[in-house]
Amino acid sequence: MRKLAWFAGSFAGAVFLAVYLLPEAVLLPAGACCTVGGLSGLFLKGDRRLRLLLVGFGLGAGLLWTGVYIALFHTPARLVAERTQTITARVTEWPEEESHWVEISFHQGEGWPLRALLWLETVPEDLRPGDELALTASFRLADTLSGTDSDYYYSKGITLLAYGEEEVQVTRPDRVPVWYWPAYVARAIRQSALRCFPDQVGPLVAALTTGDTSGLDGGFYSALRRTGTAHVVAVSGLHVSFLSGFLTALLGRRRRLSAAVGIALMFFFAAAAGNTPSVLRAAFMQSMLLLAPLVDREDDRATSLCTILMLLLIQNPYAAASISLQLSFASVAGIYLFTGPLCQRWQKCLPDKPKGFRARFGCLAFRFLTASLATTLGAIALTTPLTAYYFGSVSLISPLANLLTLWAVSDLFLGGLAVAVLGLLLPGLAGLLALPVSLAGEYLLWMVPRLAALPFAAVPAGSVYIVAWLALVYALLVAYLVLPGRKSLLLPAGLTVCALCWALLLQAGRYTGGQLTLSVLDVGQGLSTAVYSQGASALVDCGGSGLDDAGDTAADYFQALGLSRIDVVALTHYHTDHANGVARLLERMEVGLLILPDVEPEDPLRQSILALAEEKGVDTLLVADVTTLTLGGAELTIYPPLGAGDANEEGLSVLCTAGEFDALITGDMDEIIEGRLLKYGNLPDLEALVVGHHGSKYSTSEELLLAVRPELAVISVGYNTYGHPAPETLERLAAAGCQIYRTDWSGTITITSE
Repeated sequence: MRKLAWFAGSFAGAVFLAVYLLPEAVLLPAGACCTVGGLSGLFLKGDRRLRLLLVGFGLGAGLLWTGVYIALFHTPARLVAERTQTITARVTEWPEEESHWVEISFHQGEGWPLRALLWLETVPEDLRPGDELALTASFRLADTLSGTDSDYYYSKGITLLAYGEEEVQVTRPDRVPVWYWPAYVARAIRQSALRCFPDQVGPLVAALTTGDTSGLDGGFYSALRRTGTAHVVAVSGLHVSFLSGFLTALLGRRRRLSAAVGIALMFFFAAAAGNTPSVLRAAFMQSMLLLAPLVDREDDRATSLCTILMLLLIQNPYAAASISLQLSFASVAGIYLFTGPLCQRWQKCLPDKPKGFRARFGCLAFRFLTASLATTLGAIALTTPLTAYYFGSVSLISPLANLLTLWAVSDLFLGGLAVAVLGLLLPGLAGLLALPVSLAGEYLLWMVPRLAALPFAAVPAGSVYIVAWLALVYALLVAYLVLPGRKSLLLPAGLTVCALCWALLLQAGRYTGGQLTLSVLDVGQGLSTAVYSQGASALVDCGGSGLDDAGDTAADYFQALGLSRIDVVALTHYHTDHANGVARLLERMEVGLLILPDVEPEDPLRQSILALAEEKGVDTLLVADVTTLTLGGAELTIYPPLGAGDANEEGLSVLCTAGEFDALITGDMDEIIEGRLLKYGNLPDLEALVVGHHGSKYSTSEELLLAVRPELAVISVGYNTYGHPAPETLERLAAAGCQIYRTDWSGTITITSE
């Protein structure tokens, strides 16, 4: 009986319940009740008696400890929140370049130190971990993210956000405390990697070895996410297993030495990588694998996984809300559940003792390929639902991408780490050795974006057809593994592929079946409107404040329809919330024509967009008069700027027409410019209106609404401090009889004209 697994699993389950479902006030009473309930096992016999005791005590311990943790860390933080006071704090991490945020810890009274993120208007130069700061700051709880309740910061152990109000006094200690050494080592390795490797490969090596992705090109990181390979730059079990395997091979059969050196190095490596849940999980697990034979114990996977999860949650119960922790444990659990059975079935046909070189080589190659494929499928089996839920997409290219890239990741990680360490001592020699190691990095930089650019590389998880396909895939996988008898892989694989093709066709048909499809994309506080008509596509504006780059959001939308080209991209005006995603969009998609207002020739954003368009070979059209374009079965009428002065007043507006359907996009124009548009634009009655300026009270005037009488009104809005959408605007829309839709409530909103 797995005694530790029953207790640890119950403890972890209770913590997840406490974090996600149970109110704080009931944690201690509920924990006491579970503990008392566990004592009822004394009235049973045999395994049931012990199992009930372990489960009851585990649940009770998990709930009680979460309550105690809140009392130790969250309650003191609440006493500080909404106050301004002078503090003395320690810097705990290196500040990111060009960032105003600094991670600190400080004592409030005689309790445990509180961790906070400190915002400074000007971050002192050369600030480093261990430095002491004296300042006055205002505080608030770190319980929201972009205006929404979230445990994101709590999962990292950060309970407060602080805002510095005066000049900061910095005091540097004579000696750096020992617990900050890993951060210094990580920074030294990162800087060495950037020095030794070529410009593009260096940031990738730094990300693989230290987990610092700040130097990665945003387009490449987007490609990693789209191909399901972003885990390679989030230091985790993959990297720890590479390191452990290398040490085992290096030290040979000296198991005690391998265990001692390996465990010490892995935990130091985990500390250097920031002690994220995924890397700590991997360090604990590899340590158990190394220790098991030394203490004459077999490695029980369920016990190891549950115990490690319990240890991480003891450190911080709110780590249960960490996406990286959930993905890490789901990946390992999937490998444990599915990889072994899949390998056994696929390799059952191989002879035990192949004869001849060709037979032996063929068997070896087949075992390697099937093991790699089974491991990849096992890793994504349980992580796919999580990535679909958290990131809203399913990477269809992920199995192939992992097979094609993991060998290069292994070579680049081990070679890059060795070169970076050597670069600290012998930079000249390290620079020479970096040249052959860089080949693996160049391969990744070449391969990943090309896989990501394939149509249908990733598809939206919100589609009912994709959800149904995933359900079928899991049902076939379970049946293949559970049902007895010898079964061919061809039937389930064929059904999976056929069902996927149907799902993709049906999904694309939802957006391409009518005369015109207009989708207001969810880009946060910004605007990006996709238009599709009978094989032709357009995008009006491409900017926003969402967690994803607006260019990525737009490119994902079109590529999910099987498109690799956008015929027309029109920008209403030169503000970042309408245009900051253009650079990423042009990296990922071919664009036929770029339309811009012919105003503000000295505007830096206009100049950078024109320069990038010229670099990519994109035709540009600067609009100063009314322009009409044919888009498939629809027509785009682009109205020139009708005002002067502010960029909002000098913007374009776009009318999309298909048969009896008309939709108007006004950018950020105010009510005065709307009046001019009504006077000179000859606007028809509208079926859809993309509300101007994100619902500002100065736009979408009563005069406009009475003139065009829109049936639907879509507001593209995200978290903001401007009060968008304004109550006055919502009242005007309601009085005009509009059906109102908002991207901050409903996500991407799609309207299709039959």
